[in-house]
Amino acid sequence: MTSTLPQQRQKTAPRLGWLDALRGYAALVVVLFHLSPSVLGTERHLALYRTIDLGKYGVLLFFLVSGYVIPMSLEKHGSLRRFWIGRLFRIYPAYLVAGAFLIVCTATVPAVLRHETVSSVLGHATMLSDPLGLRGAVRVFWTLSYEMVFYLMVAGLFAWRLHRHSGWWASGLAAVAVLLGPHLPDGLFAAGFTGRRVTAAVLLILVAACIAGFLTGRTRIAGLIGIGFVLLIALNAHPAAGSTVASSQQGLLLLAVMFAGTVVHRAQHGQLARGPAALALAVTTGAVAWAAVTPLTAAAVVVTFAVAFAVRSRAVPRVLVWLGSISYSLYLLHVTVLMLAARIVPDLDDRPIGIRLLTASLFLAAALTVAWLSYQVVELPAQALGRRIDKISGTQRAEARTGVRENRTRSV
Repeated sequence: MTSTLPQQRQKTAPRLGWLDALRGYAALVVVLFHLSPSVLGTERHLALYRTIDLGKYGVLLFFLVSGYVIPMSLEKHGSLRRFWIGRLFRIYPAYLVAGAFLIVCTATVPAVLRHETVSSVLGHATMLSDPLGLRGAVRVFWTLSYEMVFYLMVAGLFAWRLHRHSGWWASGLAAVAVLLGPHLPDGLFAAGFTGRRVTAAVLLILVAACIAGFLTGRTRIAGLIGIGFVLLIALNAHPAAGSTVASSQQGLLLLAVMFAGTVVHRAQHGQLARGPAALALAVTTGAVAWAAVTPLTAAAVVVTFAVAFAVRSRAVPRVLVWLGSISYSLYLLHVTVLMLAARIVPDLDDRPIGIRLLTASLFLAAALTVAWLSYQVVELPAQALGRRIDKISGTQRAEARTGVRENRTRSV
């Protein structure tokens, strides 16, 4: 219980503990979803999947949490430079380690890197593989494409002081997806082998220019580029063999879900009236249930987030907070651990139930251990390095501004 934690931790737990718990729970659901065919058998797994897609259920919870947290993090400090230094050192180190972990453990280069090396390398560099129609080196990488587009858009909206209009973005993207979705082009910029190469190269230039602009203070131009990334999803999320999102319509709905998380945050803090907030959330939920997942899946996401939000001021079990802290590494690494388990115990779904349950338990223990090690060895040091770089660059910028003022004073 949180009552055993130090006083400072007790004060912060009610504010963010529920988000940590929800993030950890969502990661665990995704892990169990990927494990379920081996434990339940393929037929039972598919029967459950057709009723409620627990994979998308966990992912949508992740997206709601991101939508709630990311704008809050940016606006808390009010610095696009600090925000992007923090994001880059938060997501890229574990992401790169997850790819290397897969290659080392499986002793093979993923097929997408062998068959479309240039497009895949460029797509992985920007985390935008899925809109390019490419399978991520690690299957779960696809969600990071939509997280990255959301970061770029939120930063762009902040640069232009348009970030308070979350309700319009959530309901607007959902409405466009429903009304125009069937008519939106899929794969407009990346149709075919050559098209993917060109698009991947252009995206790398745009992402690099956008982030560089945010880091160096050229925020207006960078902001326009960032907001413009919505067009990548609206016109280029497509049903290629390697992509997970099947259409531009579904891609827009995923962005709408993240903006729905922002709507909750703004309504909670009085930045958005409850009526418009409720309308935006209702439109987004209806659109997602209609065009992206089963109604039961959408309802389960709403109920789960609502329950977590309702009890946000209560003490959170430490195990859930811990799960939340390692959730990113757990999400990225569990697929590789599952692949190793399948090699050690092949055809697990055909074995006696006792063997299946024992193997599943050992797999979970291994996945949690690997995730904890990644969090300790990769994530925490990388975040600490990011904070040091932010502090140094902030000091240098302050000294530069002071030097300019002193020179102006002398000249006068």
